[in-house]
Amino acid sequence: MNVQQTRISAADIASRREAGSGWHAQIPDDKAMLRAARDLTKDIAAHRAGIYWPDMIGSALVGYASLAGAILVESVPVALALGVLSVLALYRALLFIHEISHFRNGALPGFSAAWNLLVGIPMLTPSFMYEQVHTLHHKRTQYGTIEDPEYLPLALMKPWSLPAFVLIALLAPAALLFRFAVLVPLGAIIPPIRRLTWQRLSALAINPDFRRRPPEGDLRPRVVFQEVGGMLWSWALIGSVFAFGWKPLLVAFAVASVVALLNQLRTLVAHLWENEGEAMTVTAQFLDSVNVPPPGMIAELWAPVGLRYHALHHLMPSMPYHSLPEAHRRLVAELEADSSYHGANHAGMGVLVARIARNTMR
Repeated sequence: MNVQQTRISAADIASRREAGSGWHAQIPDDKAMLRAARDLTKDIAAHRAGIYWPDMIGSALVGYASLAGAILVESVPVALALGVLSVLALYRALLFIHEISHFRNGALPGFSAAWNLLVGIPMLTPSFMYEQVHTLHHKRTQYGTIEDPEYLPLALMKPWSLPAFVLIALLAPAALLFRFAVLVPLGAIIPPIRRLTWQRLSALAINPDFRRRPPEGDLRPRVVFQEVGGMLWSWALIGSVFAFGWKPLLVAFAVASVVALLNQLRTLVAHLWENEGEAMTVTAQFLDSVNVPPPGMIAELWAPVGLRYHALHHLMPSMPYHSLPEAHRRLVAELEADSSYHGANHAGMGVLVARIARNTMR
């Protein structure tokens, strides 16, 4: 077979999956799909400041205003409603960290700094925790292997691993507060603590074997600024208890915990997690990833900022989030009904969780 002209059909993929484990390694690249993804989207590849800035700032302001309302109002139902709105808005604002990790060639000057001041540092998740980390997940030879910081073969693990994977996210706000309030200042005077904090507690990674390397290039000075900012903000949060009592901090922690839980649920269904550690072609990586396209609208709440098109993002990592819906429409219209492109499109979170859970029980 001439690999240069390969077109993998959805039926062929299904039969390979039914054959059992290791099916990813058997899938060559679908050249027709890759060529279409490249050729059909050249005119929508620019990052549009008029979309990024209002979306990010508006989401953050709605999130903080709703959080303030949830703290101040006396009515429990109203406070809960405002808390839910705060979760959804701050979650959307936080996920711009994913876009920032893919910025290249000076895209949107000032956006990263503004996001860190408005969202990253206040939520104790500055952009350095994803920069030079997330891009490893997109490396052709590292995706799905032991060197991938964002991959675990969850579908091949024990059934109890799924609820444990999701629920541990509830501890994230407390862990981040401890990191910035205690470990950062200790690390400034005790080098071993600094090294341990950087290697193990400075990346948004799910692979427990991942060890982060020292920052490279212009990320180094940004790390210092962001860590100092996070440290000072964490102290301010702790000090707020003496000025305003426990309620504001506890409500903020509850909102942040639900944001982390929602993000962990999204992470759970971002991939099928069926790879056993072997290197994969781009097409195999695409098919192990997930799109949840329209007509369903609820995915826009749990996978905002383009992340409902996560598989398509793996085909075109630098494509701005606002262009992914149009890119998807063009590819669906161009590619044949049995194209492998359609093999990454799924109906929703419930279907995906059920699939992964069934695989863990085999």
